[in-house]
Amino acid sequence: MEGLIELGILLIFLGFLIVFLSVIYEAVKNSEGNEEKRETKAGGIILIGPIPIVFGSNKEVAKWMIVVAIIITVILVALYVLAYL
Repeated sequence: MEGLIELGILLIFLGFLIVFLSVIYEAVKNSEGNEEKRETKAGGIILIGPIPIVFGSNKEVAKWMIVVAIIITVILVALYVLAYL
């Protein structure tokens, strides 16, 4: 159990590090003067219990978020079932 707690804390810090480094990377990349026209697409999933709520900036992103939500839901249900076996 101690190892799982340490693993969880390590993953949280690793996530913060990845976000921090990606912000620095984007700032350096944009300061080089490359003026390209880009379109930003975003989406997300909110899990309330076993029910996923999906949103996206367009239909394509929303479809991908639905696929990801189904995969996450299947994995979570499998983990719940395995916990009781």
